[in-house]
Amino acid sequence: MQKRSFGKTRDGKEVFLYSLENKNGVKAEVTNFGAILVNLFVPDKDGKVEDVVLGFDDVTGYEVNPSYFGSVIAPSANRIGGASFELNGQTYALKKNNGENNLHSDDELGSHKKVWDVEEKEDSVTFTLKNGDGELGFPGNKEFKVTYSLDEENGLKIQYEAVSDKDTIINPTNHSYFNLKGHKEGTIEDHKITLLASNYTPADAASIPYGDIVPVEGTPMDLRQELVIGDKIDSDFEQLNFAVGYDHNWVTDGYTGEVRKIATVKAPNDVRIMEVYTDLPGVQFYAGNFIDPQSGKNQAEYGKRSGLCLETQCYPDSIHKPNFPSVVYGPDKNYKSTTIYKFV
Repeated sequence: MQKRSFGKTRDGKEVFLYSLENKNGVKAEVTNFGAILVNLFVPDKDGKVEDVVLGFDDVTGYEVNPSYFGSVIAPSANRIGGASFELNGQTYALKKNNGENNLHSDDELGSHKKVWDVEEKEDSVTFTLKNGDGELGFPGNKEFKVTYSLDEENGLKIQYEAVSDKDTIINPTNHSYFNLKGHKEGTIEDHKITLLASNYTPADAASIPYGDIVPVEGTPMDLRQELVIGDKIDSDFEQLNFAVGYDHNWVTDGYTGEVRKIATVKAPNDVRIMEVYTDLPGVQFYAGNFIDPQSGKNQAEYGKRSGLCLETQCYPDSIHKPNFPSVVYGPDKNYKSTTIYKFV
């Protein structure tokens, strides 16, 4: 574990960058601002090391961060329809920051814009954030913990824990954007993807799921067999037209609450391969369709489809869909989940 300054926030708080490195030359660097994954250095099959996640050089960029690069999203990732929900007979209003809907809890005051407390260990770092009752519109005094660790099999493990003294919505994720060629190397349309998901949750033009769980078979949403992302992303298919490409929740196969492999992504010529493991029931595959042109790390120029996200999660808008897995946690039910991004 190494630690160095990552700059100061607008209100003068110094934040830090924490480095985890294994014997294979894989190095992950995370900051206590937003519990964000800033850098992820991975050798290719010839030993050439590249940083494979999009981001910024210091905390100043992350204080803006319109695309949520690298961020931990909490209490609730993805969308909640109508920016409100009812729980135990009470209605809670959230910020309308995505049309009439709520996206990622709050774009300005959410967990990705907060300075988290830190606990350093020899081979891991744990970030902790407290949210008060009613903060961001969500009930309950809540405490979130996110632990990053890196093993000798090149697995970057992210473990989430949360407790609340009232029933509330808890559905966190990590919003890292990956480009396995290197974060400065342009489009991910030439990457190959496999998603072990026989079904997905189609959504309306505002990306709110209808509530149906629909087979991918016979559609461009079928990613069970390896596919070059660019081959079908612009297909004339209503779901892809709505989202300008892939930006949907897939219902991953084999969900039991245990960690299992759900996806594989390969750079061209298989120079880097990433597998994704989780114990969660869904994953949002987002192909970066709405990344606005912006400058990132090392003068990189990012834009549309410069990176892809595989955001492990419960399904979007689950609070309004009784047939979706529950996202309600509280005094009698704590939240705990694990996601691993592994390089093979």
